[in-house]
Amino acid sequence: MATENLLPVVQSPAAAQVPAHLVESTHRYVESGLRGAPNTVRAYAGDWKRFTTWCALHQLAALPASVEALVGFLTELADAGKKYATIERHGAAIAKAHELAGVESPTADKKLKVLLRGIAREIKTRQKQAPAFSLDSFKRTIKSIDVTVPAGLRNRALLLLGFTGAFRRSELEALNIEDLAFDEDGLVVTLPHSKTNQLGQAEEKAIFYSPDSALCPIRSLQAWLRMLGRTEGPVFVSMRRNNQVTTRRMTTKYTNLIVQQYLGPQYTAHSLRASFVTVSKLNGADDSKVMNQTKHKTSAMIRRYTRLDNVRQHNSAKELGL
Repeated sequence: MATENLLPVVQSPAAAQVPAHLVESTHRYVESGLRGAPNTVRAYAGDWKRFTTWCALHQLAALPASVEALVGFLTELADAGKKYATIERHGAAIAKAHELAGVESPTADKKLKVLLRGIAREIKTRQKQAPAFSLDSFKRTIKSIDVTVPAGLRNRALLLLGFTGAFRRSELEALNIEDLAFDEDGLVVTLPHSKTNQLGQAEEKAIFYSPDSALCPIRSLQAWLRMLGRTEGPVFVSMRRNNQVTTRRMTTKYTNLIVQQYLGPQYTAHSLRASFVTVSKLNGADDSKVMNQTKHKTSAMIRRYTRLDNVRQHNSAKELGL
């Protein structure tokens, strides 16, 4: 069974409200509008399955769920040491399941809001953010990659493109050769879909040549594409143990593993994106330029992504003129 089918089915509009010949199309559009990004659907489906299993164990109804059932479930997650962001996501998944089924959600109850506030206060944790790396360490890492083997060619291209394009790992996974447009000025990558672009509006990222060929994202990507020897299909694919290239699209899980393999276990694939923002800001880029690449909608998100843990990194005390 597909993951998406683990969520409740959207209730069809009443026949009295929609002409009979339009009911099926209306149902499809409403379902598409409610479900959201594929990665979110997968996460919510797992959370919803966990909740329904818990309810069955305690002989409670999951849909519609009572406030007491939801409070008990989230309390158990908190007592088990789950992060606050994980607990919040479970609540959102349960709310989405009720919305899809067309029934009232217990997540709107004031008791639940009080509970979540108390859990947050006791846990006292922020959502753990992927750290950013320094540009110098990234350069050393890239130059140390063995590009005489296919895996090295792929991994160098992946890391350089992920960093310079401020890509999400889901975007790197979905990238196709047909999305790449090379010319003498560089590379333009077209994203048909992304986490914040669910309506299929064209989004583009510009990648530029580096004077150092060993650090150039475009030349590195072109070297990898020559190895692939085709003009369509997924850009980043998995490999067999003997370093043989397959045609299987590489998953986000392996993108994360590659980042940790080269940069260290403390980093994640999201560090590529966070580091792009941090390095850009340290080099004086204004928010509008950064947002043009990351596709963030607000400067507040840029501030959230900027990792300036060292108090000396970005401090106007150096510019007082004393």
